[in-house]
Amino acid sequence: MSAEFITIGMFGGLLIGLFMGHPLAFVLGGLATIFGYLGWGPSCFYLFLNQIWGTMDNYILVCIPLFIFMAQLLDQSGVAEDLFDTMRYLFGPIRGGLAVAVVVVATLFGACTGIIGASVVTMGLLGMPVLLKYNYNKRLACGSICAGGTLGILIPPSIMLVVMADQAALSVGKLFAGAIIPGLMLSAMYILYILIRCWIRPQDGPALSKEERAAMPAKTLFLRILKSMVPPTILIVGVLGSIFMGIATPTEAAGVGALLAFLMTVAYGKFTWSGLKTAVVNTTKTTSMVIVILAFASCFSGVFMGSGGGDVVQELIYGIGLGKWGTFIIMMVILFVLGMFLDWIGIIMICFPIFLPIAQDLGFDKVWFVVTIAVMLQDSFLTPPFGYALFYLKGVAPPEVSTADIYWGAFPFWRIMELGLIACIIWPQSILWLANTLVK
Repeated sequence: MSAEFITIGMFGGLLIGLFMGHPLAFVLGGLATIFGYLGWGPSCFYLFLNQIWGTMDNYILVCIPLFIFMAQLLDQSGVAEDLFDTMRYLFGPIRGGLAVAVVVVATLFGACTGIIGASVVTMGLLGMPVLLKYNYNKRLACGSICAGGTLGILIPPSIMLVVMADQAALSVGKLFAGAIIPGLMLSAMYILYILIRCWIRPQDGPALSKEERAAMPAKTLFLRILKSMVPPTILIVGVLGSIFMGIATPTEAAGVGALLAFLMTVAYGKFTWSGLKTAVVNTTKTTSMVIVILAFASCFSGVFMGSGGGDVVQELIYGIGLGKWGTFIIMMVILFVLGMFLDWIGIIMICFPIFLPIAQDLGFDKVWFVVTIAVMLQDSFLTPPFGYALFYLKGVAPPEVSTADIYWGAFPFWRIMELGLIACIIWPQSILWLANTLVK
């Protein structure tokens, strides 16, 4: 079989399998088996053993279940509820203030968890009823929750950045540091959009009434802010601080984070044995999903690259002849299109072996390039038809919120994500400054 045939066959089979509704892991594994056997015969299974063993024997991936367990415990601790209740009084007096509170809490919660599902579901359960109660535009409410929730996969600690660091042979701490400013920049851009929209259209985000504001005196609000900010601050400093100061590896820091989340659950009086069991079971399910996709995607990538498919794609991209930045744009467009159909794990495992050599040939800094990909992959959670954040929110949204409301609500926010990517391209130090300052 020619390399061109394998390239078309594997990517065509991938799209067909996904549109038929099959799980990504088994589509990748099945295609690897079919084309590996056709190309190499039974010897392809030795390749699969090596690829899967390399995934399972990777020490850095141990932090994935620990970060997921931390997120599960935080979801039960009541930290997010207390923080959101405080922030809605802090930002409520301004137009669009409740939607701003959603983004602020989602940003802080994302810095504590790194899990999209936990952030979107938590903010959907907490924020959506409040936003609808105060007659916020349903599409603005949906977009604020989805966009804010997706920040959890970019702002450290993020399991996506852990996988990216592993696949790109980069320091996890360096990627964490590089993603901080882009993540905060996107959060600020969401907030600015909400404020401008509600200033132009006050009916989309009415402010709290004077009576409701009077129910929370300034002194009481100040004390509540201090109290609600302490737990997430401790967790962020405990996890990220230990990494950036060189005290702990990312895996060890993830263990510290899991312990702190457990202590917070106890301190808030939310600890139960049944809750702990639920957290362990959910962690096992999510970790199994991630690792199975990683294992089968590594088999897919091994067959694809070993059969010359990567060379075909690289030659195609080079052959367009658009120069350094034109080639970069082509790669970003490919990522955007793939994000409509694949989740981030599949995209990373398929694209990194192809794109990273091209980026290095063109002279792009590897840390900068990987973080720009992470910013672009924010789109994949909000773009139909398979945007995961959209489905997470639909699963917990009240009946009056339609799928169309969620899709159209997310639309302006994924355009803002693209503006954030452009800002990172124009100002590369937004990524490299902290990465080079905090991690040597």
